[in-house]
Amino acid sequence: MKVTSTAVGTALAVASALTLTGCGSDSDADKGAKGGTHTVQTANGPVKVPDDPKRVVVLDTAELDSAITLGVKPVGATTAQPGKPFLDYLPEDKVKGVKNVGVIAQPNMEKIVSLKPDLILTNKERGASRYDELSKIAPTVMTKTTGYPWKENFQVHAAALGKKAEAKKVLADYAAHTKKVTKALGGRKKAAGIEAGVIRFQEGADTRIYGEKAYIATILKDVGLSRPPVAAQAKDYGGLAMDVSPEQVDKGDADVVFYTSYGDPKKSGEAKSVKSPLWKNMRAVKADRAFHVKDELWIQGIGYTAADKILDELEADLTK
Repeated sequence: MKVTSTAVGTALAVASALTLTGCGSDSDADKGAKGGTHTVQTANGPVKVPDDPKRVVVLDTAELDSAITLGVKPVGATTAQPGKPFLDYLPEDKVKGVKNVGVIAQPNMEKIVSLKPDLILTNKERGASRYDELSKIAPTVMTKTTGYPWKENFQVHAAALGKKAEAKKVLADYAAHTKKVTKALGGRKKAAGIEAGVIRFQEGADTRIYGEKAYIATILKDVGLSRPPVAAQAKDYGGLAMDVSPEQVDKGDADVVFYTSYGDPKKSGEAKSVKSPLWKNMRAVKADRAFHVKDELWIQGIGYTAADKILDELEADLTK
Protein backbone atom coordinates (compact mmCIF):
# COMPACT_ATOMS: atom_id res chain seq x y z
CA MET A 1 0.00 0.00 0.00
CA LYS A 2 1.37 3.41 -0.97
CA VAL A 3 1.80 5.85 1.93
CA THR A 4 1.39 9.48 0.92
CA SER A 5 3.44 12.35 2.28
CA THR A 6 0.21 13.84 3.63
CA ALA A 7 -0.51 10.71 5.67
CA VAL A 8 3.03 10.67 7.03
CA GLY A 9 2.79 14.34 7.93
CA THR A 10 -0.50 13.80 9.76
CA ALA A 11 0.89 10.89 11.73
CA LEU A 12 3.96 12.88 12.73
CA ALA A 13 1.84 15.84 13.78
CA VAL A 14 -0.31 13.68 16.03
CA ALA A 15 2.74 11.96 17.52
CA SER A 16 4.36 15.31 18.18
CA ALA A 17 1.23 16.68 19.82
CA LEU A 18 0.87 13.60 21.99
CA THR A 19 4.46 13.94 23.14
CA LEU A 20 3.88 17.55 24.10
CA THR A 21 0.66 16.71 25.88
CA GLY A 22 2.13 13.84 27.84
CA CYS A 23 0.24 11.46 30.07
CA GLY A 24 0.98 12.78 33.56
CA SER A 25 -0.60 15.43 35.79
CA ASP A 26 1.83 18.09 34.53
CA SER A 27 0.01 18.50 31.21
CA ASP A 28 -1.65 21.81 30.35
CA ALA A 29 -5.03 20.09 30.45
CA ASP A 30 -4.49 18.83 34.00
CA LYS A 31 -3.33 22.26 35.14
CA GLY A 32 -6.48 23.76 33.70
CA ALA A 33 -8.73 21.64 35.90
CA LYS A 34 -9.13 23.21 39.33
CA GLY A 35 -9.22 21.11 42.46
CA GLY A 36 -8.05 17.59 43.09
CA THR A 37 -8.72 14.28 41.44
CA HIS A 38 -10.85 11.22 42.07
CA THR A 39 -10.84 7.68 40.73
CA VAL A 40 -13.53 6.27 38.45
CA GLN A 41 -14.05 2.56 37.83
CA THR A 42 -14.13 2.04 34.05
CA ALA A 43 -14.11 -0.79 31.53
CA ASN A 44 -10.31 -0.40 31.48
CA GLY A 45 -9.94 -0.42 35.24
CA PRO A 46 -9.59 2.51 37.65
CA VAL A 47 -8.84 5.89 36.06
CA LYS A 48 -7.90 9.06 37.94
CA VAL A 49 -9.78 12.10 36.66
CA PRO A 50 -10.05 15.79 37.67
CA ASP A 51 -12.72 16.55 40.26
CA ASP A 52 -13.95 19.44 38.18
CA PRO A 53 -13.07 18.85 34.51
CA LYS A 54 -13.31 21.97 32.36
CA ARG A 55 -12.39 20.73 28.90
CA VAL A 56 -14.30 17.54 28.16
CA VAL A 57 -14.28 15.72 24.82
CA VAL A 58 -16.96 13.10 24.12
CA LEU A 59 -16.69 10.53 21.35
CA ASP A 60 -20.17 9.02 21.03
CA THR A 61 -23.83 10.07 21.14
CA ALA A 62 -24.52 8.59 24.59
CA GLU A 63 -21.56 10.42 26.07
CA LEU A 64 -22.73 13.68 24.51
CA ASP A 65 -26.26 13.16 25.82
CA SER A 66 -24.92 12.43 29.31
CA ALA A 67 -22.77 15.55 29.36
CA ILE A 68 -25.59 17.81 28.16
CA THR A 69 -28.04 16.19 30.60
CA LEU A 70 -25.67 16.90 33.48
CA GLY A 71 -25.13 20.51 32.48
CA VAL A 72 -21.68 20.08 30.96
CA LYS A 73 -20.92 21.57 27.55
CA PRO A 74 -18.04 19.61 25.99
CA VAL A 75 -15.31 21.45 24.13
CA GLY A 76 -15.42 18.76 21.46
CA ALA A 77 -17.60 15.88 20.28
CA THR A 78 -17.98 13.46 17.40
CA THR A 79 -21.02 13.41 15.14
CA ALA A 80 -23.14 10.37 14.30
CA GLN A 81 -22.69 10.68 10.53
CA PRO A 82 -20.10 12.23 8.20
CA GLY A 83 -20.96 15.76 7.15
CA LYS A 84 -23.85 16.02 9.60
CA PRO A 85 -24.22 18.30 12.63
CA PHE A 86 -24.86 17.03 16.15
CA LEU A 87 -28.13 15.13 16.62
CA ASP A 88 -31.01 17.54 16.20
CA TYR A 89 -32.90 16.59 19.37
CA LEU A 90 -30.18 18.22 21.46
CA PRO A 91 -30.96 21.84 22.48
CA GLU A 92 -29.19 24.15 20.05
CA ASP A 93 -27.80 26.38 22.78
CA LYS A 94 -26.31 23.36 24.56
CA VAL A 95 -24.19 22.30 21.58
CA LYS A 96 -23.42 25.75 20.15
CA GLY A 97 -19.65 26.22 20.17
CA VAL A 98 -18.85 22.53 20.64
CA LYS A 99 -16.11 21.60 18.16
CA ASN A 100 -16.68 18.74 15.74
CA VAL A 101 -13.82 16.26 16.20
CA GLY A 102 -14.85 13.78 13.52
CA VAL A 103 -17.27 10.88 13.24
CA ILE A 104 -18.06 8.19 15.80
CA ALA A 105 -15.39 5.45 15.71
CA GLN A 106 -13.25 7.67 13.46
CA PRO A 107 -12.28 10.68 15.59
CA ASN A 108 -9.71 13.17 14.35
CA MET A 109 -6.89 12.78 16.85
CA GLU A 110 -5.23 16.06 15.85
CA LYS A 111 -8.41 17.99 16.59
CA ILE A 112 -8.77 16.28 19.95
CA VAL A 113 -5.20 17.16 20.90
CA SER A 114 -5.68 20.78 19.82
CA LEU A 115 -8.56 21.18 22.27
CA LYS A 116 -6.29 20.26 25.22
CA PRO A 117 -8.97 18.19 26.99
CA ASP A 118 -8.70 17.29 30.66
CA LEU A 119 -11.19 14.39 30.27
CA ILE A 120 -12.30 12.14 27.41
CA LEU A 121 -15.49 10.04 27.51
CA THR A 122 -15.99 7.13 25.11
CA ASN A 123 -16.67 3.38 25.05
CA LYS A 124 -14.74 0.25 24.11
CA GLU A 125 -17.20 -0.70 21.39
CA ARG A 126 -16.17 2.35 19.38
CA GLY A 127 -12.70 3.17 20.60
CA ALA A 128 -10.96 0.22 22.25
CA SER A 129 -8.09 0.32 19.74
CA ARG A 130 -7.44 4.00 20.50
CA TYR A 131 -7.41 3.79 24.27
CA ASP A 132 -3.64 4.01 24.70
CA GLU A 133 -3.42 6.96 22.32
CA LEU A 134 -6.37 8.76 23.89
CA SER A 135 -5.15 8.21 27.44
CA LYS A 136 -1.89 9.96 26.55
CA ILE A 137 -3.91 13.04 25.65
CA ALA A 138 -6.09 13.09 28.78
CA PRO A 139 -7.66 10.74 31.33
CA THR A 140 -9.96 8.56 29.26
CA VAL A 141 -13.09 6.98 30.74
CA MET A 142 -14.51 4.10 28.73
CA THR A 143 -17.65 2.09 29.33
CA LYS A 144 -17.71 -1.44 27.96
CA THR A 145 -20.32 -0.73 25.32
CA THR A 146 -23.11 1.69 24.41
CA GLY A 147 -26.87 1.38 23.96
CA TYR A 148 -28.70 -1.06 26.24
CA PRO A 149 -26.70 -0.46 29.47
CA TRP A 150 -27.22 3.29 29.08
CA LYS A 151 -28.39 3.81 32.65
CA GLU A 152 -25.26 2.18 34.08
CA ASN A 153 -23.09 4.07 31.60
CA PHE A 154 -24.72 7.34 32.64
CA GLN A 155 -23.61 6.70 36.21
CA VAL A 156 -20.02 6.21 35.01
CA HIS A 157 -20.23 9.44 33.03
CA ALA A 158 -21.65 11.28 36.05
CA ALA A 159 -18.86 9.97 38.27
CA ALA A 160 -16.23 11.04 35.75
CA LEU A 161 -17.74 14.51 35.38
CA GLY A 162 -18.09 14.99 39.13
CA LYS A 163 -21.86 15.27 38.79
CA LYS A 164 -23.22 12.51 41.03
CA ALA A 165 -25.61 14.84 42.84
CA GLU A 166 -27.01 16.13 39.56
CA ALA A 167 -27.38 12.54 38.35
CA LYS A 168 -29.65 11.69 41.28
CA LYS A 169 -32.05 14.44 40.25
CA VAL A 170 -31.98 13.25 36.62
CA LEU A 171 -32.99 9.75 37.74
CA ALA A 172 -35.77 11.09 39.96
CA ASP A 173 -37.11 13.24 37.12
CA TYR A 174 -37.04 10.27 34.73
CA ALA A 175 -38.91 8.06 37.20
CA ALA A 176 -41.56 10.77 37.64
CA HIS A 177 -41.90 11.20 33.89
CA THR A 178 -42.34 7.48 33.19
CA LYS A 179 -44.93 7.29 35.97
CA LYS A 180 -46.81 10.19 34.39
CA VAL A 181 -46.88 8.49 30.98
CA THR A 182 -48.00 5.17 32.48
CA LYS A 183 -50.83 6.95 34.25
CA ALA A 184 -51.85 8.65 31.00
CA LEU A 185 -52.05 5.21 29.36
CA GLY A 186 -54.53 4.07 31.97
CA GLY A 187 -52.18 2.58 34.52
CA ARG A 188 -49.68 -0.27 34.65
CA LYS A 189 -52.15 -3.06 33.91
CA LYS A 190 -53.60 -1.37 30.83
CA ALA A 191 -50.15 -0.41 29.55
CA ALA A 192 -49.00 -4.02 29.89
CA GLY A 193 -51.79 -5.03 27.52
CA ILE A 194 -50.21 -3.03 24.69
CA GLU A 195 -47.48 -4.65 22.59
CA ALA A 196 -45.13 -2.02 21.19
CA GLY A 197 -42.77 -2.80 18.30
CA VAL A 198 -39.97 -0.75 16.75
CA ILE A 199 -38.91 -1.03 13.09
CA ARG A 200 -36.00 0.75 11.46
CA PHE A 201 -35.55 0.98 7.70
CA GLN A 202 -31.88 1.44 6.79
CA GLU A 203 -30.23 2.90 3.74
CA GLY A 204 -27.67 0.39 2.46
CA ALA A 205 -28.69 -2.38 4.88
CA ASP A 206 -31.51 -4.72 5.88
CA THR A 207 -34.51 -3.55 7.84
CA ARG A 208 -34.24 -3.98 11.63
CA ILE A 209 -36.86 -5.13 14.08
CA TYR A 210 -35.66 -4.09 17.51
CA GLY A 211 -35.28 -6.62 20.29
CA GLU A 212 -34.99 -6.56 24.05
CA LYS A 213 -31.36 -5.40 24.21
CA ALA A 214 -31.99 -2.01 22.64
CA TYR A 215 -31.99 1.41 24.25
CA ILE A 216 -35.54 2.08 23.11
CA ALA A 217 -36.71 -1.25 24.57
CA THR A 218 -35.78 -0.10 28.08
CA ILE A 219 -37.91 3.03 27.78
CA LEU A 220 -40.92 1.08 26.50
CA LYS A 221 -40.57 -1.31 29.44
CA ASP A 222 -40.15 1.50 31.96
CA VAL A 223 -43.50 2.88 30.85
CA GLY A 224 -44.98 -0.60 31.30
CA LEU A 225 -45.60 -1.47 27.67
CA SER A 226 -45.19 -5.08 26.52
CA ARG A 227 -43.13 -6.21 23.56
CA PRO A 228 -44.31 -8.49 20.75
CA PRO A 229 -42.95 -12.08 20.77
CA VAL A 230 -40.60 -11.22 17.89
CA ALA A 231 -38.63 -8.92 20.21
CA ALA A 232 -37.47 -11.92 22.24
CA GLN A 233 -36.50 -13.68 19.01
CA ALA A 234 -34.36 -10.75 17.83
CA LYS A 235 -30.90 -12.12 18.63
CA ASP A 236 -28.72 -10.30 16.10
CA TYR A 237 -25.99 -8.05 17.54
CA GLY A 238 -26.30 -9.52 21.01
CA GLY A 239 -30.08 -9.20 21.14
CA LEU A 240 -30.24 -5.68 19.76
CA ALA A 241 -32.36 -6.47 16.72
CA MET A 242 -33.39 -8.86 13.97
CA ASP A 243 -32.42 -8.08 10.39
CA VAL A 244 -35.12 -8.86 7.84
CA SER A 245 -35.71 -8.29 4.15
CA PRO A 246 -38.38 -5.81 2.97
CA GLU A 247 -40.62 -8.81 2.27
CA GLN A 248 -40.53 -9.73 5.96
CA VAL A 249 -41.29 -6.35 7.49
CA ASP A 250 -44.61 -7.66 8.81
CA LYS A 251 -42.64 -9.74 11.32
CA GLY A 252 -42.37 -6.52 13.26
CA ASP A 253 -46.13 -6.13 13.61
CA ALA A 254 -47.59 -5.36 17.04
CA ASP A 255 -50.50 -3.49 18.63
CA VAL A 256 -48.47 -0.33 18.17
CA VAL A 257 -45.49 0.14 15.83
CA PHE A 258 -42.98 2.96 15.89
CA TYR A 259 -40.96 3.10 12.67
CA THR A 260 -38.13 5.22 11.35
CA SER A 261 -35.46 5.46 8.67
CA TYR A 262 -31.70 5.70 8.87
CA GLY A 263 -30.86 7.72 5.77
CA ASP A 264 -33.10 8.72 2.89
CA PRO A 265 -36.55 7.03 3.21
CA LYS A 266 -36.52 6.39 -0.54
CA LYS A 267 -33.18 4.62 -0.29
CA SER A 268 -33.87 2.86 3.02
CA GLY A 269 -36.93 1.08 1.61
CA GLU A 270 -39.38 2.88 3.88
CA ALA A 271 -41.14 4.87 1.15
CA LYS A 272 -41.84 1.71 -0.88
CA SER A 273 -42.63 -0.51 2.08
CA VAL A 274 -45.32 1.69 3.65
CA LYS A 275 -47.21 1.65 0.35
CA SER A 276 -47.13 -2.14 0.05
CA PRO A 277 -50.05 -4.49 0.81
CA LEU A 278 -47.78 -6.27 3.31
CA TRP A 279 -47.48 -3.11 5.39
CA LYS A 280 -51.09 -2.05 4.98
CA ASN A 281 -52.27 -5.43 6.27
CA MET A 282 -50.34 -5.15 9.54
CA ARG A 283 -52.69 -4.83 12.51
CA ALA A 284 -50.95 -1.72 13.83
CA VAL A 285 -51.36 -0.02 10.47
CA LYS A 286 -55.00 -1.09 10.14
CA ALA A 287 -55.70 0.33 13.57
CA ASP A 288 -53.91 3.59 12.68
CA ARG A 289 -51.35 2.81 15.39
CA ALA A 290 -48.18 2.95 13.30
CA PHE A 291 -46.22 6.09 14.12
CA HIS A 292 -43.27 7.51 12.22
CA VAL A 293 -40.57 8.78 14.59
CA LYS A 294 -37.23 10.54 14.20
CA ASP A 295 -34.25 8.21 13.92
CA GLU A 296 -31.86 10.69 15.52
CA LEU A 297 -34.00 10.77 18.65
CA TRP A 298 -35.37 7.23 19.00
CA ILE A 299 -32.38 5.22 17.80
CA GLN A 300 -29.23 7.32 17.52
CA GLY A 301 -29.71 9.43 20.62
CA ILE A 302 -28.99 7.48 23.80
CA GLY A 303 -29.51 9.03 27.20
CA TYR A 304 -31.88 10.86 29.53
CA THR A 305 -32.26 13.99 27.41
CA ALA A 306 -33.37 11.81 24.49
CA ALA A 307 -35.54 9.67 26.77
CA ASP A 308 -37.37 12.72 28.09
CA LYS A 309 -38.41 13.70 24.58
CA ILE A 310 -39.30 10.11 23.63
CA LEU A 311 -41.58 9.85 26.66
CA ASP A 312 -43.41 13.00 25.55
CA GLU A 313 -43.92 11.52 22.08
CA LEU A 314 -45.04 8.17 23.50
CA GLU A 315 -47.71 9.86 25.59
CA ALA A 316 -48.88 12.03 22.70
CA ASP A 317 -49.09 9.13 20.23
CA LEU A 318 -50.68 6.57 22.53
CA THR A 319 -53.32 8.85 24.01
CA LYS A 320 -54.71 10.12 20.70
